[in-house]
Amino acid sequence: MAQAGIHGLVSLVVKKWTPAKEWLVLGIVLGSLLPDADNLVVAVATVAKMPTEGIHRTFTHSLFTILFVVIVCYLVSFITKQIRWRYLGWGLGVGILLHILLDLIIWFNGVAILWPIPSWINFWQNTSVPVWFDKLMQPAEFLCFALFLYALGSAARKARTDTDYLPTLRIWTIIQAVLLVIFTVLVYTMSKGFMTIYGVAYLLSLGLVAGITIRMRKTVETAG
Repeated sequence: MAQAGIHGLVSLVVKKWTPAKEWLVLGIVLGSLLPDADNLVVAVATVAKMPTEGIHRTFTHSLFTILFVVIVCYLVSFITKQIRWRYLGWGLGVGILLHILLDLIIWFNGVAILWPIPSWINFWQNTSVPVWFDKLMQPAEFLCFALFLYALGSAARKARTDTDYLPTLRIWTIIQAVLLVIFTVLVYTMSKGFMTIYGVAYLLSLGLVAGITIRMRKTVETAG
């Protein structure tokens, strides 16, 4: 997977070419971030000592998931008579698709793009990644989270939206930077137990960033 923060940053750029429809851009950003929440299932399987093969980059990275999400949001829109749910569905679909494409283009692992149909695609399968680089990409998640939050803050200051939340956002951004430093040290010094504490910090950070995105939806949806 590419870093979740990278997916978020790309989705913020995409909003420049997105129609001004309520919840559409919010959906794109959330759809770009949330497919990697499948790591939560990986964590639960690990704790339960169950197999983790075939979990990550499968059911949340599938074109069929996009179709499912769009249909569900259409049904909610029909029931509630609120068209913004339909726009949210389209946004989520576009965001998940962007996530899949980025994973295929800039990362070194494959994606089961048609899950549950066997469909593993990896453009980099013959590429050998140095161990030091592979390790570094784990704490780099926090760097990308920090950059995404910084970009949200910059957009809020420019648009003068969510200004009351900016001090809190600054604190969360700093925390992500601190986690980057801590886990960069730990990934090269810990021989056991690293993935456990790293996984907890990563999943909490992903949930935090998704929550902040929803909290700052006015900024997210402001035309860039």
